[in-house]
Formats: sequence, C-alpha cells, structure tokens
Amino acid sequence: MKNNITYYLMGLLYLLTTNLFSQEHAQHNGVDNHHISLKPKDSLCLKDCFLQAHWEAHTRTFAMGTINEGSLKDDYALASGAGIGVLTRPIYGFQVGVSGFFIYNLYSSKIELPDSLTLSPNRYEVGLFDVENPANKNDLDRLEELYLKYNLSKSAITVGKININTPFINPQDGRMRPTISEGVWLNMNESKKFGINGGWIWKISPRSTVQWFSLANSMGINPSGVNIDGSKSNYHEHISSAGLAIANVYFKPNDKLKINLWNGLFDNVMNTAMIEINTTQSLNDKTKLYQGVMYLHQDAINNGGNSDPKKTYVNKGFQSNVISAQIGIKNKKINTSLNYTHITGDGRYLMPREWGKEPFYTFLPRERNEGLGNVHAFLLKTSLNAFEGKFKTGLGYGYYQLPDVKDYRLNKYGVPSYHQINYDASYSFRKFLKGLEMKVIVAYKIKEGETYNNLKYVYNKVNMINLNFILDFKI
Repeated sequence: MKNNITYYLMGLLYLLTTNLFSQEHAQHNGVDNHHISLKPKDSLCLKDCFLQAHWEAHTRTFAMGTINEGSLKDDYALASGAGIGVLTRPIYGFQVGVSGFFIYNLYSSKIELPDSLTLSPNRYEVGLFDVENPANKNDLDRLEELYLKYNLSKSAITVGKININTPFINPQDGRMRPTISEGVWLNMNESKKFGINGGWIWKISPRSTVQWFSLANSMGINPSGVNIDGSKSNYHEHISSAGLAIANVYFKPNDKLKINLWNGLFDNVMNTAMIEINTTQSLNDKTKLYQGVMYLHQDAINNGGNSDPKKTYVNKGFQSNVISAQIGIKNKKINTSLNYTHITGDGRYLMPREWGKEPFYTFLPRERNEGLGNVHAFLLKTSLNAFEGKFKTGLGYGYYQLPDVKDYRLNKYGVPSYHQINYDASYSFRKFLKGLEMKVIVAYKIKEGETYNNLKYVYNKVNMINLNFILDFKI
C-alpha cells in the first residue's frame, strides 16, 4: 500500500508539473521553461510560488557486476528508477523544497545470499537497492528532500531533510541514490574572501537504504568489522548520541589560496578536526599548477558512545591522525595529479561508512581506507576533457600499504594491502538527447598483502574486478 500511494503521488506531481509548465509556456510564448518571466514582487501570490518554481525530474539505470577470484561468488544487478523534485520560487525570502525517488530491481543474481566459501555478504550490488532487505525488489521508494529555506542576500538557513556535502557527511553518490540528512544548516557567504557553513544533524537516510534513522542508529547498517581485540563489533543500535554538530570556516584571500577549517563534534562519541589548504599558480595562459594538503585529528569523547567496550564505536582514549597531500597540473583538457595519504599508527581513522566517503586525496571509488591506521597510500590519476566537455575520461592507479589483516587494532575490516586501477568515462549527449548522460566505471583490485590462505580476506576485497554502466537522464 505504501509503495502504491507513493507512486500515485509522484505520478500526480508529474502531471501537475507538466500542466503548470504548459500553461506558463502558453502565457510566455517563446520563453524557455527554466527562465519563466516573473511577476513583480508586490503582485506575487502563493500560486506563483509553484507556477514559477524550479522543477526537476531524474531517471537512472545502473548495471553492475563483480567478478571475484576462482570459485568465490560473482554477482550482478540491473536497477532502474525515477524521481521528481521541486523548489518553490522565493517569496519574502522563503522557499520550500521536496523530492522523492523510487527504484526497481529489474534483474539480479541472488545478491541476498552470502558467498558459500566465506559466508561473507555481497558488498557492491546490494548497494543499488536496500542493504537492510536485499531480497526486496519492488518496495524501494524514499522521500528524500523536504525542507524550508530562508534566503538573505548571499546567505541562507535551511531546516528539514537536506543534501549536504562535508568531509563527515556527504552524498557518496556511487549507487542509485545519495545519502540525505535531516537537520538545520546555515550558509553565510556574504564576502568573497570569507564564509561560514555549519549546522546540527540529527537524522540520516544513508545511501542504499529507504528508511530514516537517528544518526546514532544509522551506524552499523553496513558491515561493522571488528573491535580492536578482534571480536565482532556490536555498536549498531547501542550508541548514545544526540547528533552531529558541523562547523566550517573558509578563507579565500585571493584566487590562488583557499583555507578550509572543519570540525565535526559527534555528541558523546568523538570529535574530528580538519584543516585543508589549497593553492594554485599559473604556469602560462592555459596551464595551472595546484597543490593541496590536509591534516585531520580525531579524539574520543567519554567512552566513545557506550561504556561497554564491546558495544562502543571508539574506545576511551582513542585518537587518530591523518595527513593527505597532492600536487597536480591542469589545463582545460587534461588534469594530472600525484596524491599521498598517511594515517599514523596512533589509531584507526574512523567515520561511519553510512555517512559518506572519506575526504582524502587518495580516494578511489569502490574502496576506502576508513577503519585503518598505519597506512601509506599513493595515487596517480589523470583525466581528459574532450569534444567541448561532452566526453570525459580518467585513469587512476593507487597503491595502498595497509597493516596486516590480523592487526585488529589498526585494521577494522580485514583488508590486505592492494593495488587498484580505476578507469572511468562519461558522455553527455546534446541536441535531441540533451539531458542524457552515459557513464562507465571499471575498478580492478590486486592483492599485495598476506591473507593467510583465508578467502574472507579476499572475497570482494582484492583480486576482483567491478564493472559499472550508468544511464542518467535529467530534466
């Protein structure tokens, strides 16, 4: 019933949208629908907020397959879905935004079943649907954004279900739908050289789920690895926290320098502070040299969420330190960079995987260095932008030197050292097919570290290839 009601509402919203656009087009013949003439402010009425709103529609079809070593389980899946959203025209500074999306599992292998040799669950294809219920193929709809926004000059405050992008919570849009948060968020950008962003987040709907969770109960929806003594982590629904406070201050004294300061205070669990400095220099009229460096430090708060060490997220006295750096050269067509990250041996870098991807320069899609300490990561990547921006492609090679898989204090998920090669390409169509984008991602991971002849350290971690084909159509 819930599923049918959602589809009926979304269908009605689509018909309403089409009707509103057609009426406006008739009244303003020859004017693009995205640039409708507006009435004077003093003649605005509530109806105009919707007639002159910004409407969006999005369909996505995603095919994914993973080939593992030897007799380890291979999987594949084909997902398709659509959504619609609206942001009303500002009236006295206020706007309302709402969006939703539904997904179908069109065809897939038995992604709900574990690998028979290791008893480990599927890691990649299940993320296209609902990780809490992998067998669900139809009831995959979600209310995503629902917020009230107040605008003042170049600043704004937003309350409700929102999409934010920070080092701690971000969309991580590598599956069908992104991570969405619920809270209050402030943007103050009155000056070109200085700005403040931040807010309080109390709920989240992680990527690959259809439900909303308190921030604390969202942790552990994905596999949670092991405690520092090697026992299975058991923090899911056992963490006590009111939410996450995020603060960001940035300085941009000129076009060549930007400094970002971030702090994420996860109530009763841990604090994460980060500084990032980015610089650019012009080598000639077409080419720029750029550098970046970031430092991140984490500390436990109280008992890390639970007084029982078996049920806590971070142990009392925990800390971690990370430094990441990059240097690159780019012009309008080519961008090449060399990147390095070191997580010290003080402790694991931790950030719930349900909240987003890591912010480090050495990140490559389909693997993370979250949950690790004593890491040396190297990444060389290059990208090409051709045919006036219609075609983009990139190649990345990374080497990730990790602690031993049995060093539980520094290796939460039992990932051995590995090499990774990623290739991606996308094509944005124009003219008749404008709005359609096709993308390919291939990730190949090769084992480097010791796995002690235990296939659980191999399955969906190393000696594997992950293939992705994505079609997006946006209006």
